[in-house]
Amino acid sequence: MAIAIAILSLLFATFLFLSLTVISSRRNRKKSVGFFHPYTNDGGGGERVLWCAVRAVQQENPGLECAVFTGDDASPESLSIRARDRFGVELLRAPKVICLFKRKWIDEKTYPRFTMIGQSLGSVYLSWEALCKYNPEFYFDTSGYAFTYPLARLFGCKVICYTHYPTISSDMVARVTGHSSMYNNDPLIARSVWLSRCKVIYYTIFSWLYGLVGSCAHLAMVNSSWTGSHIEKLWKIPGRTRRVYPPCDTSSLQMLPLERPAEQPIFISVAQFRPEKAHGLQLEAFALALERLSSESEADIIKKRPKLQFVGSCRNKDDENRLQKLKERCTELHLDDFVEFHSNVLYRDLVKLLGGAIAGLHSMVDEHFGISIVEYMAAGAIPIAHNSAGPRMDIVLEEEGQQTGFLANTMEEYAHAIIEVLTMSDIDRLTIASSARNRAQRFSEQRFDRDIKDAIRPLFVGA
Repeated sequence: MAIAIAILSLLFATFLFLSLTVISSRRNRKKSVGFFHPYTNDGGGGERVLWCAVRAVQQENPGLECAVFTGDDASPESLSIRARDRFGVELLRAPKVICLFKRKWIDEKTYPRFTMIGQSLGSVYLSWEALCKYNPEFYFDTSGYAFTYPLARLFGCKVICYTHYPTISSDMVARVTGHSSMYNNDPLIARSVWLSRCKVIYYTIFSWLYGLVGSCAHLAMVNSSWTGSHIEKLWKIPGRTRRVYPPCDTSSLQMLPLERPAEQPIFISVAQFRPEKAHGLQLEAFALALERLSSESEADIIKKRPKLQFVGSCRNKDDENRLQKLKERCTELHLDDFVEFHSNVLYRDLVKLLGGAIAGLHSMVDEHFGISIVEYMAAGAIPIAHNSAGPRMDIVLEEEGQQTGFLANTMEEYAHAIIEVLTMSDIDRLTIASSARNRAQRFSEQRFDRDIKDAIRPLFVGA
């Protein structure tokens, strides 16, 4: 009996402490927008969305302070400089920085098993740290941590999110059911009927929870038709869901000439060195294309020494190891003279590299959107993208009846597309590149700026 009373007392004390913390925080709420983005140095499309969203809020509501919740060692000045130098985004003023020290609880390495639910619950703990330190009027999640939304509402915030991809989707369930082995489905599970069934049950329960927490958003912005269809199915808030294509730097890239140097054809691959980006497939396809060309009548193309440039950022040691293994595989394929690696490049250097490429490679399965593909198209590089999700549904579509690029699934299909680009005439290449550039205008930063302001304006009335 004494133990039961002690446990109940402890639970009551904990509940009372949490309640008082929430009440105190609600009373001290700031007239501001807090952007929940724990990794502000990932260098990907998500970070570009963050800075463009901050700028849009500053322009739309100059009286609202913007704060960024980050687990990185950062200052207002360093973040402003990063936004400008890395992404070409000039903020009106430096954002307030709220440093988070519990970020390890959203690190996938913290959860060798049940990673999704572990990271999701960990994000709640991290959000608790954030909101206890600084409680904004508007909680703006730009990283996809939907499990934090009920907590933000408990703290009295209006919840806005920009969702790049659903944490769980019917495609993921289908892969497990079909025993398909991928980066997010361990081969051991894929080979086992019993383990696959258990994982399907796990995914089903998680999907229900994800739908429940996601429905707490006052405004859910999605980045593509594919993401939108999944979010509407899971969250069931179509009236509060808006499609806002991500900001792509089409204006500066469109200033690049469509003509490319004839002496050396260059293919470029722009993506973080993450497992789902499937850089290995691109390397193998490039090797296969060169092998086929060298054995056919197009051997003169090999004499021009076509080159593949991998350009991307490394978030952590795992990404660095992944990049090193890619370099080692390049050596095994005897491609050292045909492949270059560029990591963590500045924005101006990326523009220069894009300006020299005749085509761009992309190979992620079910890429929610594909900012790099749009950047290829705007720069005049013909896209060769994976035939799924965002690239297939939104980006690599005909523009006024003209082809804008290639879609592929297998290594052979990628190699075939590479060969087509290498062997087509300059006139044909310029025709496709011109159509692709015209289509890229649909995904400009200006379009994002207009659409996000239209989406948030009703919530910000009176703020």
